[in-house]
Amino acid sequence: MTYIIYIALFFMIIGLSLSAVRFVKGPTAGDRVVALDTLTIIIVSGLVLLSYVFDRFIYMDVALVYAVLGFIGVIVIARYLEGAL
Repeated sequence: MTYIIYIALFFMIIGLSLSAVRFVKGPTAGDRVVALDTLTIIIVSGLVLLSYVFDRFIYMDVALVYAVLGFIGVIVIARYLEGAL
């Protein structure tokens, strides 16, 4: 089971680095918002993985709250870019 955790961690690091590059270099604001949402999803999955590895299920609650706040943040930014706010 530890090999699967290492493989998941490897793919999360690759995803984090690629999303961070898109967040910094994104030619439009929409690209940056999508990269930010992707970073949020990867971080939430990392928190869930940490919860499993350390056998501390309080991290699941933190991941859930972070996911909801990330979703609300992306919606607010999208509405701002659309001009509705």
